[in-house]
Amino acid sequence: MANARVEVDEYLGKLDSERRAALAQVRSLIVETVPEAVETMRYRMPTYDYKGAMLCAFASQKQYMSLYVEPRVLDRHRKELHHLSLGKSCIRFKSIDQLPLGTVRTVLKATVQALDAGGESSLG
Repeated sequence: MANARVEVDEYLGKLDSERRAALAQVRSLIVETVPEAVETMRYRMPTYDYKGAMLCAFASQKQYMSLYVEPRVLDRHRKELHHLSLGKSCIRFKSIDQLPLGTVRTVLKATVQALDAGGESSLG
């Protein structure tokens, strides 16, 4: 979706340089890990759909940046992310250095596996 890509580019373009770079790196990780993911804008944030289900989303918020992932998959990786503020489906971080990208890649792959096995996304 070329239009969605432009919208995400515009979203990132409005951020300060540090956040823009951090979320651009998250965006690249998502696209590299799940090339079939479809980039969209929903809830005023970049979202990624996989086979019609929401795979993940990210946002820049006042105090931190957030990555929204499948809650059941996140639950299996809470130990690896214990140093971050976690919600039901949200991983909050203040800088990209705090975010373990290898774990994020694992979470994305596990979500794809669950969706391929007929599971449903609890996101959005």
